[in-house]
Amino acid sequence: MTDAIWSWLDAIPDPEIPVISVIDLGIVRGVHWEADTCVVTITPTYSGCPAVTLIREQIVQTLGAHGIGQVEVRLQLAPAWTTDWMTARGRQQLAGYGIAPPAQTVIDISGITRRRQPAPKVACPHCGSAHTQVVSQFGSTACKALYRCGDCREPFDYFKAH
Repeated sequence: MTDAIWSWLDAIPDPEIPVISVIDLGIVRGVHWEADTCVVTITPTYSGCPAVTLIREQIVQTLGAHGIGQVEVRLQLAPAWTTDWMTARGRQQLAGYGIAPPAQTVIDISGITRRRQPAPKVACPHCGSAHTQVVSQFGSTACKALYRCGDCREPFDYFKAH
């Protein structure tokens, strides 16, 4: 039954980027049963995410439509969500939608330095060129940066690693 629940949750799109499911985004952390209640644990992409209420409602409605009457959605804020939790399929879906997926993994912060890290090499989701540059550190949302391709000249969002 738990495998079926994961499959049903995989059909729920992220409200902000509808081509990627909540599973592929990596925010569903666990599914288990407590007596007659199905408990789904999620970690939002950030603690103040305005989409959490909608995601919670979609989970309850989706599982209810499959006959699960009692559903509890729990928020787990620690450890904080990271783009490393995105699936490979989710990264491909982002690129197909015109958003460059994270080009690097989140590094261990125990060795924090004041030296600025170089901007990652980001491939254009439109033509695949690596000849891209940052236009703005903030794109359509704070988790994205705005880039432009030097070859096809198209602007695009880059989903920053965090």
